[in-house]
Amino acid sequence: MKPSTWIVNARPFGGAPMDVRVTGAVIDAIAPHGERQPAPGDTVIDGAGALLLPGFVEGHTHLDKTTWGMPWYRNAVGPRLIDRIENERRWRAESGHDAAAASRALALAFLREGTTRLRTHVDIDTDAGLRHLEGVCDMRAALADVLDMQLVAFPQSGVLKRPGTRELLDAALANGADVLGALDPSSIDGDPAASLDVTFALATKHGKPIDMHLHEPGDLGAFTFDLLLDRVEAHGYQGRVVVSHAFCLGALPDARRGALLERIARANVALLTTAPASVSVPPFRETRAAGVTLFGGNDGIRDAWTPFGSPDMLERAMLIAMRYDLRRDDDLAAAFDCVSIEAARACGFADYGFAPGMRADLVLVDAETVAQAVAMRPPRRFVMANGTPISPEFTR
Repeated sequence: MKPSTWIVNARPFGGAPMDVRVTGAVIDAIAPHGERQPAPGDTVIDGAGALLLPGFVEGHTHLDKTTWGMPWYRNAVGPRLIDRIENERRWRAESGHDAAAASRALALAFLREGTTRLRTHVDIDTDAGLRHLEGVCDMRAALADVLDMQLVAFPQSGVLKRPGTRELLDAALANGADVLGALDPSSIDGDPAASLDVTFALATKHGKPIDMHLHEPGDLGAFTFDLLLDRVEAHGYQGRVVVSHAFCLGALPDARRGALLERIARANVALLTTAPASVSVPPFRETRAAGVTLFGGNDGIRDAWTPFGSPDMLERAMLIAMRYDLRRDDDLAAAFDCVSIEAARACGFADYGFAPGMRADLVLVDAETVAQAVAMRPPRRFVMANGTPISPEFTR
């Protein structure tokens, strides 16, 4: 019989001590501590009463842009969105920024901190072509046995204003991208109906889901949202669309927001928030009460857009809790759901969770409860990804 790995005397989600058996890449048994004995030749890891959690899920980042592990980037960019877009494009071209090497360094940091599933947006534009995507695809292949990664073909400069972008997105979806990205159809592309029509034409051609950045505020964002939902319904894309940021939902009158949330729930469109402090955000409790999936991610981490961010998803859960004034233990556990079960559901990661038959993605932390883990962000005692132990020095 194939040897197994046992994690013994660990407390799933802060409950009673349990023993977990992993065979290959799968959780195949969970039993009260001491009820079953490992077989000769099995590996035993003593959980020592630590909190046991499923591997974390990063629902929205930009690995290809990062300067993680590189010299400090001196940010003097202007305040507008277009300033940041143009500055980054220029910097990446002039510096020869290597998306493969940069994304690898940050992906490994995510792994060591307990993230085992990850969705990353990768820039597709007429300057770089598919170069960034090709680099990240190579990195993904090198880490495929431990890190489950989705790549979003993301038109950072929009689709309509730069001729040739549509063709590049088409090629990206045929050559490694799992999801089609989109960006502000009204404020960036200037023609929301045409922009969304291009997005859905490409997505349906390749059978790919959609993840759209929507920064547009208030009524403009709501207008775009309605156009998006029209197309979700027309194309049967329920459950296959994520709207990232959705700042407009935090700035609408109650009645307008409530009606829009009801429509979002019917279309099974998920919302991604990074819980930023400086702009409006979709309301946490109201969104969840409407039946809309709300999950979390970092966005960029130490890049030409921001000096902030961390590959520690417990920290992102803490920032979500702080932004939404979540203080009770059950509320902090809900913030953790945003970087675990809710993110896995929204992104479509299969076999996620803590149960027999699930992929063996497990994290041990020194904490009594999920709430304490979110508030304190303790060091990871042990990380397993797809059945493989990840050491602190892990550098594949």
